[in-house]
Amino acid sequence: MRIGFLQYSPAYLDVAANLESIIPLLQEKKYDLMVLPELFASGYHFRSREDVAAVVEEAGEGPITGALREWAKSTGATFVGGFAERAGGAFYNSAFLAAPDGSTGLYRKTHLFYREKEYFTPGDLGFPVFECRTRAGAPYRLGMMVCFDWYFPEAARTLALGGADLIAHPSNLVRKDCPRSMPIRALENHVYTITANRTGSEQAHGETLTFIGQSLICDPAGAVLAAAGPDETAVLVVDVDPA
Repeated sequence: MRIGFLQYSPAYLDVAANLESIIPLLQEKKYDLMVLPELFASGYHFRSREDVAAVVEEAGEGPITGALREWAKSTGATFVGGFAERAGGAFYNSAFLAAPDGSTGLYRKTHLFYREKEYFTPGDLGFPVFECRTRAGAPYRLGMMVCFDWYFPEAARTLALGGADLIAHPSNLVRKDCPRSMPIRALENHVYTITANRTGSEQAHGETLTFIGQSLICDPAGAVLAAAGPDETAVLVVDVDPA
């Protein structure tokens, strides 16, 4: 099985341009599972609730999750990426799973970080695990968590106890300790982890957030199988055996 991540710097609120810029990057390699960053097509450091409202969409119905579904169908790979979700009157910082057969999955971020709490509601779906298949038809079980969930060991443990073989981890990391911690999460739960972070910086509320890059894939023994640098745009793919 081939798993990978995309790391890049999205333009703030320019969903159409971000989706267009990603397409050639995703065509560089072949893979069974690709993980994209948290809020990968919208930007992260929102300046107002109105800015969030400009990019939210219902799961599977808007341009961002629609693109994930189309990419899954056209490439034969499963995709996981973060987006701003609207459900009822609430906004969620969510991750969307799109499989080639048209099936989908949804996770809503449980542990909100910093100013996210001003715009998003904490997730209410728990930590579900989804049954997936490789291109060759081999089954595997995939869990999702989003960015700051990594800080709480119970998140990854809950997914592992739920039967996850791999954990997809869309992120917009600004703290420098996550790349040190993910090999531990993988080791203590005996799972593969795929952290897809972004690069660049964004300004809002009189402050600048700088994203650290350093996306990485870890194996169940805690070894780092692939890692990107702090500033590079990269699509990295490795071969693993979930069984």
